[in-house]
Amino acid sequence: MATSGARSSRLGGLGQWWGILAGALLIAAWINEAAGPAVIITLSALVLLWSVFQAPVTCGAPVRGRADGCRNNVSGILMGCHIHQHRWQKLKMLIFRRRVREFCSGLFSDGKATLVTLAALGSFLSGLVALAPGVAA
Repeated sequence: MATSGARSSRLGGLGQWWGILAGALLIAAWINEAAGPAVIITLSALVLLWSVFQAPVTCGAPVRGRADGCRNNVSGILMGCHIHQHRWQKLKMLIFRRRVREFCSGLFSDGKATLVTLAALGSFLSGLVALAPGVAA
């Protein structure tokens, strides 16, 4: 039985970056008018799911004594790192209105987080436009 470490080494470390390929295909689908709305909606959903749950970014959960928050690696902009409390802290940041600003500022904390956040927003808008084509006009 293969472990996750063996699985990622077979893919050369690119297994966590499949969302970039889906994003490139999404752009190609918008350029190619032969691709229908179902293809665009599917690719948009894949890129959004990758950004939220699997894209490699930093944790950013509040840590005492550090202004920039936790610097551990994490998968997805909504997930916390291996420290169980950080997962709850990130979730609480979305639930409590006074902490949403803090969560949103963490979305643009560095280049990698900014790229993943923009990919998530772009794919969300892409899916909406594909669902309701009159909205874009």
